[in-house]
Amino acid sequence: MNESIQKIQEGIIEGRHREIESLVREIQEGLIAAMNVVGQKFSDGEIFVPEMMVSAMTMKLGLNIVKPLLTGKAGAPKGTVLMGTVKGDLHDIGKNIVVMMLEGAGFQVIDLGVDIDVEKVVATVAEIHPQVLGLSALLTTTMPEMKRVIEELRARGLRDRVKVMVGGAPVDAAFAEKIGADGYGRDAVQAVALARSFVGH
Repeated sequence: MNESIQKIQEGIIEGRHREIESLVREIQEGLIAAMNVVGQKFSDGEIFVPEMMVSAMTMKLGLNIVKPLLTGKAGAPKGTVLMGTVKGDLHDIGKNIVVMMLEGAGFQVIDLGVDIDVEKVVATVAEIHPQVLGLSALLTTTMPEMKRVIEELRARGLRDRVKVMVGGAPVDAAFAEKIGADGYGRDAVQAVALARSFVGH
């Protein structure tokens, strides 16, 4: 029997309630560490999007089992990220990879889906107070929606309360700076790094 599983079983049988959280947390941290390796391999060109998606989906299945077992501090997320593909754009593969990678890195992610209008994004920011807002676009025609979101956040007095990162095939760092975003994620790995920097992890 795996040593970690043996320790968890013994901890439960012997009622070592203080120890059990750290034991189970080791499993979660192992999943996250594995995704860090996957992210590095993707950055180095050793694997590509299909392989990364399979690894991310596998990791998510594991996290879905582990997360409910964690309580209190051990299970506290690193931060909350609100994600969505902007109005007029129905593409979500890239966004979904980012969502899975963020979850694998320990963030709580709320995914608004695709074709999300400015009002819904801003209303959700006001309601849940995420630390990070991630906006995705694949069509050049929908890129201006990102700017509209930022402008509306500013108009509602919410801009200083959330870090905005943008991404998608037609988006680049210069565009992100031009519209007043806080950062640009070239890919899922960079998006996770950005989110970590925004929340101080």
